Amino acid sequence: MAALNQFRSCVQTNNTSLALLGRQTYAPAQLDQAVDTLLASSFSQSSLRTAQILLKPNLITATNGTLACTDQRMIVAVARWFLDQGARVGVGDSPAFGSARSVLMAIGALPSLQALGVPVVEFRHTREIILPGGMRAALATAALDCDALINLPKVKAHAQMGLTLAIKNYFGCLAGLRKPWWHMVHGGRQGRFSDLLVELLSVLPGGVSLVDGIVAMHRTGPVHGEAYPLALMVCGSSPVAVDTALLAVLGVEPARIPLWLAARRAGIDGTELADLTFPLLTPAQCRVKDFMIPEELSPVRFNPFRFVKNTLKRMLLRRTWR
Repeated sequence: MAALNQFRSCVQTNNTSLALLGRQTYAPAQLDQAVDTLLASSFSQSSLRTAQILLKPNLITATNGTLACTDQRMIVAVARWFLDQGARVGVGDSPAFGSARSVLMAIGALPSLQALGVPVVEFRHTREIILPGGMRAALATAALDCDALINLPKVKAHAQMGLTLAIKNYFGCLAGLRKPWWHMVHGGRQGRFSDLLVELLSVLPGGVSLVDGIVAMHRTGPVHGEAYPLALMVCGSSPVAVDTALLAVLGVEPARIPLWLAARRAGIDGTELADLTFPLLTPAQCRVKDFMIPEELSPVRFNPFRFVKNTLKRMLLRRTWR
């Protein structure tokens, strides 16, 4: 277990080596091979036997879930890879609506995870952590206490943040109603929403971000955008570097993305494309020209009426799906 200490401390932001790998489909044989290629290099110096691994996919909602969420075949392939290494594996998230279990069922992942003996972890138990800026954050204990946190985001346009990539996916470690509360309290033009999300990287366990970009979402999002065949997987231990590389691939000016700007303000390594290394494909080799994000971003801040409405909806859905 000592070999995992480099991951356990906090999300790594100083490793700027990234693996980009082209994949056209989610065909099982190709996907398994790609997952092995990407994860084997990331954990080549680590013994994973008996390690507690938490997979944190994007399980935003069951609505349009096959496109809005991390593809179920990706989740299952990653779970199987860690099991083959002798690790103990769980899958968890704090969806915008419903439970992790209900969303996994809706996208077709639950039966395969159950067959593998992989439990679903609902982020109901929390521990309060003080972020570097002094803000208190109630984070899921399952995310805090695992040996390695495996971030499995989906490449998506986002109406409020421009894009949701590796950094944004860690927001799901903030449990339950605290997520919309952060939107309401820390959003707005003068709010610190993006800066607080970047601060989460300093308190969560390390691991890797393995990005599902085989079929991405563009034009808008994070739920009702359109499918885009990006045909790409990206893996790296620095979510900041992952986001920077993907912005180059997608042809998006980094200054348009609030989370990238927040990472830049924080002085985190990985915001300079020239500082990144690519042992496989380079962003230039994967570059696309027609991926679209919203021209104008919607306010991050929820108004009180919307907060109450969505809170009641969440409570109703949780009661319905128990």
